[in-house]
Amino acid sequence: MIDILLVEDNEGDARLAKEALKEAKVANTLHWVEDGEEAMKFLHQEGKYSESPRPQVILLDLNLPKKDGREVLAAIKHDEALRRIPVVILTASEAESDIMKTYDLHANCYITKPIDLDQFLKVVKAIEGFWLTIVKLPNGTGI
Repeated sequence: MIDILLVEDNEGDARLAKEALKEAKVANTLHWVEDGEEAMKFLHQEGKYSESPRPQVILLDLNLPKKDGREVLAAIKHDEALRRIPVVILTASEAESDIMKTYDLHANCYITKPIDLDQFLKVVKAIEGFWLTIVKLPNGTGI
């Protein structure tokens, strides 16, 4: 079982990601939080997330309320307990500065969300195919 944390403030995009991953070849559980502060609470198992599993993959939007995705990425990659979790940036931004900044912060990959519904589903399925089927991920307790 693969645990995925989706950090996405757009409910429609979150729903589409959930639908696309529901059809996955690999058993997975998608956990969804709507802002950067909630993401950090989830990852540190604080408050209502005290029983939350450590995700094997994080799908992170950049433009989030409260704490933006760049701040979340920096915090993850500077935290010894979290830095090995692959972080896939999944955002609407096509800005070269965002791409450069997130790779400087050690994002594992950067994907621009397609506007078209069918293309969005294809992208999420491609993420699933690569990160959940092909890549060897560290297990939840060894991260």
